[in-house]
Amino acid sequence: MASSIVIGSDHGGLALKDAVRNFLRERGVEARDFGTNNEESVDYPDFGEKVARAVSGDAETLGILICGTGIGMSIVANKFPGVRAALVTDEFMARMAKEHNNANIIVLGGRVVTPAQACAMVAAWLDATYEGGRHQQRLDKIARIEREVAVPRS
Repeated sequence: MASSIVIGSDHGGLALKDAVRNFLRERGVEARDFGTNNEESVDYPDFGEKVARAVSGDAETLGILICGTGIGMSIVANKFPGVRAALVTDEFMARMAKEHNNANIIVLGGRVVTPAQACAMVAAWLDATYEGGRHQQRLDKIARIEREVAVPRS
C-alpha cells in the first residue's frame, strides 16, 4: 500500500467522503483530508487540484476524489503529470483501475454510488496489485504523450 492517502471532495461528495474516511479508519488507514468540510457550495477544481498535486508530486501517495458524479474531479486530476485518475462505478472497475492502469487516484460520484458501494470499490482498489507486463508499455505510451503535449500554450 502507499505510504499515504489523501482525500478530497466538493459539497456533492461530502457525505460519501466522510463514509470513505470512516471506512479507511476502520481498516487502520488515516487519510489526509483536503476538504471540503461542510455542505456549502464550492468549486470542485479547488479540491481536485489539492489532491492531484499531492499525488503528482509523490509516487508513494494515493488519492481519493469525490464530487457529485466524479466526472469533474476526473477531468481536473488528469491534468497533472503522473496522475492516473480513474472514475469507477463498481468493484470490477476499481480493481482493473489498479491492476491494468496503476491508477493512483480513484474517483467516485457522491450522487451516483452508495456509501457501501464506495467503500467496496475503495477496498477493491487498495487491495489490488498493479500487474505490470503488457500494461506497462501502455502506461509508458501515456507518459510519452503526457511529456509531448506538456508544451505551454501561447
